[in-house]
Amino acid sequence: MILHHKTSFGNTEQEFERSSRRADRARTASERVAAWLAAGQAGHGATTGGVRPAGLVLTSPGAVAWATGGVGPPVDRTAGTDLVWAVFAGSGAWLITTNVEASRIRSEYDPAAHGFTGLVEVPWHAPGGFIRAAVELAGADAPVLASDGHPAFGPDASDDLTAVRLELSAAEIADLADLGADATHAVQAALAAWRPGERDLDIQARVAAALEATGADAPVLIVGGDDRVRSYRHPMAAGIPVRDLAMVVVVARRAGLHVALTRFAAAAPVDAEFAALRGRALEVEDAVLTACRPGSSYGAVLDALARGYAAVGAEYGWKGHYQGGPVGFAQREFEIAPGQTGSRWHRQPVAAGHAVAWNPSLPGGAKAEDTYLVVADGQLHRVTDAPGWPVEEGDVRRPPRPAVLEVAA
Repeated sequence: MILHHKTSFGNTEQEFERSSRRADRARTASERVAAWLAAGQAGHGATTGGVRPAGLVLTSPGAVAWATGGVGPPVDRTAGTDLVWAVFAGSGAWLITTNVEASRIRSEYDPAAHGFTGLVEVPWHAPGGFIRAAVELAGADAPVLASDGHPAFGPDASDDLTAVRLELSAAEIADLADLGADATHAVQAALAAWRPGERDLDIQARVAAALEATGADAPVLIVGGDDRVRSYRHPMAAGIPVRDLAMVVVVARRAGLHVALTRFAAAAPVDAEFAALRGRALEVEDAVLTACRPGSSYGAVLDALARGYAAVGAEYGWKGHYQGGPVGFAQREFEIAPGQTGSRWHRQPVAAGHAVAWNPSLPGGAKAEDTYLVVADGQLHRVTDAPGWPVEEGDVRRPPRPAVLEVAA
């Protein structure tokens, strides 16, 4: 099977559209930060341990990407602290970076065009330079500046910021849809090109190359086959030939946004035992997707997930693997398990504009995972979609979903 797809990177029109959406994304984020700060400074709304923040400093790649509309990919993809910081205070909104990155940010991002008052550069070799610049720009001491968890500052606003950004803006939704299509094509094309006996590392390399060609990368990329899929929830690629069953799991990232999906391919029709197991996993996914509607809470959605496992004869099966949740500017925006009533996320309402990626699985290799957008009419729109892939037949309760691809031997 040959899958045809024109990636958005290399499509000049789509690249221009994404670039133009970046300013809209930054503007919406700035408005939400301003509202959050105003609520906190008025003594209500911001849950920062009673401290009324005088400003907000964002330092992590996800938070900075959200605030800027995607200023650029992190130089160090593994770093928890970015080389660009964003500062919001009464004096305006500022970016801070090193002298190494400043000329690129000025030229290729143009802070003023994205609503920032200016860009401050600090010597790369100056310890504490970013912190001192943030304090000076905000006109307030570090202990009264909120942040996304950086230890140099005061209140940790990470959870508040997650809640503020859960509802994606129109521009973010458009970027998420583009990323979903590109990531899905990368995975599906890599599996369609697999031939029995090829190494798992070679499948993985095709996925990674296709993602990189669209300007995306993969914080999570799991590829495995055969007995390793059936034995391990995470059969990481190890240079082993895949002969019968191949699985690819990916979390793809671009401009700060993330999508997640899983696909399977087989050298022949899967055996009845695996087909039945996969059917049970899809039933669990059906339960959690059905519950994921505006007006519900994430606690109620997780309760439905637990009931879904029990209904297929796997009570407490959710304990065997992380189950997913809302996705956006992190692989999952928060982690919650059924019954965790003490978590603030248990009470968090599901709303239109939220993106979710649930991940039910069962021992033996069965797994389901796609990224969906919750829309205003209460429906779910799958954004991890690309043409040319077989689907499971749907019914009244369950719409068609990606099936196992059969490849030529």
